[in-house]
Amino acid sequence: MNFIQEGGYRLKGNKTRSGILVSIITVVYNGEKFLEHTINSVLAQTYPNIEYIVVDGGSSDGTLSILRKYDDQIAYWKSEPDKGISDAFNKGVALATGELVGILNADDWYEPDAVARIVSRYQPDSVLYGSLQYWNLDGSKDVQAAPNLHFLPFEMSLNHPTVFVSSSLYHKYGVFNLNFKLAMDYHLLLRFYKAGATFIYVDGVITNMRHGGASSNVIACYREVLQVKNDVLGNKITNQFYFYWQVLRRTAYVTLSRTPLSFINKLYRKHLSPIKRQY
Repeated sequence: MNFIQEGGYRLKGNKTRSGILVSIITVVYNGEKFLEHTINSVLAQTYPNIEYIVVDGGSSDGTLSILRKYDDQIAYWKSEPDKGISDAFNKGVALATGELVGILNADDWYEPDAVARIVSRYQPDSVLYGSLQYWNLDGSKDVQAAPNLHFLPFEMSLNHPTVFVSSSLYHKYGVFNLNFKLAMDYHLLLRFYKAGATFIYVDGVITNMRHGGASSNVIACYREVLQVKNDVLGNKITNQFYFYWQVLRRTAYVTLSRTPLSFINKLYRKHLSPIKRQY
């Protein structure tokens, strides 16, 4: 029997606010180290009409203590075992009642005006996205990644932690596929893209991300990206060749980073890469 715990002010009645309701979902498992920083970045947003939902996978550390601390400021939180990240995402989407839905990882954080800038560009049936600021584990700032929508059929060229999706798109085209453990966000966005959904770029940094996490397994991500493209787009031979190119490119990057020629990586990422990363 699964032991389910829950909380949040929504259990006592929703707060009434004006404007478009934005649901923000955080999924977490044993994330006590950074979760409070993530929560505070949502609570500090300049846009007021936010419904914050946290889905915990049954943490055994101090995660639940943090959630209880913010019980009167989080709309709803729930703790129970899940089937992985995709399943946790889907639980959050099912709980969301907002017209617009964003997903913020448990070690990432928003810029203070992120949601306000997203809402200012919002259109029905749209996907909104922006730039992502990477941070090193020592707290120093790293590269800033700008998205490239036109490159989406080739690889994950949008920054998922910056993405906000109209809830209507989930209803029309479905949610996250449980078969994908790393590239579930790419599979979702590529389906929206193929279906002709409207994508809107919002200028500037929306979200900050620490290096590390599940997506740090780069080659495994490439393999899932290949599976995603085969599933959504077809063209398996072309996709396979692009996979080899990704692996070769990654190998060259890692090799050069260990030599005095590492400056070549910076030049490539700044001037030649289709997914621009500025230092």
